[in-house]
Amino acid sequence: MSGPRIILRLDENGRVYQPGDTLAGQYRMTSIERDDVKALEVSVLWFTEGKGDEDMGVHYFKRLSTEEGDWIDPRRPGTFAATLPNSPLSYDGRIVKVRWCVRVRVFLAGGREVVGQRLFRLGNVPKPKLTAATA
Repeated sequence: MSGPRIILRLDENGRVYQPGDTLAGQYRMTSIERDDVKALEVSVLWFTEGKGDEDMGVHYFKRLSTEEGDWIDPRRPGTFAATLPNSPLSYDGRIVKVRWCVRVRVFLAGGREVVGQRLFRLGNVPKPKLTAATA
């Protein structure tokens, strides 16, 4: 028996998205009882990886909470949709990378938390070319 988890599916099968496109999809919770769910958050965000300080920006955020009277049923898929911004574009540099993802966090009874994440690309920035100075 596996533990609780979140399965994310992006419409268009997670292709490269362009600024102004709509990113939409579904999430499903598995092995989670309805009475255990206290809150759920869906975010579309970017973050950096690499040298130096890591940055993060949240583009879209939605929170549902049973304490606020929201109905959260883990047996039913949830949906999300967000229009993507002009920047920052996904980038795979040698020193820094910019990543975009959809993240779903479910807050359970007893302070437990389950997180699911699905990466996607925003824009078609080519990978940097290696030169003699950077090789």
